[in-house]
Amino acid sequence: MNPIVHFEILAGPGQDKQKLQEFYARTFDWKVEVDNPFNYGMVDPGASKTGERGIAGAIDASEDGPEVVIYVEVDDPQRYLDRALANGGMQVMPVTVIPGAVTMAQFRDPSGNLLGIVASATPPGE
Repeated sequence: MNPIVHFEILAGPGQDKQKLQEFYARTFDWKVEVDNPFNYGMVDPGASKTGERGIAGAIDASEDGPEVVIYVEVDDPQRYLDRALANGGMQVMPVTVIPGAVTMAQFRDPSGNLLGIVASATPPGE
């Protein structure tokens, strides 16, 4: 099984991502950390009442409009992107490597929902 491992809540063009980050931090008591090289609003998944960790995520901005994106972990991003396209999906981002961080791709499902796929292994840094 390929688990959901990350989510993004994205502000659209002209929207204030900092206000969106504050909204979720205040509404759900989430810790949103923006002090990183990408100025990316990382959400600490925290622990549930049962002690299990939640799904890691981020609150950021997108030039394409406001949306929520989920990311599924896979062993071979290209293979799963090809499968998505063969099943009626549309590529948004080809397989892309961010050294030391992630290998990822994005596609829209037949209904237009944006999904991401991420490799289970972290690529080496530069």
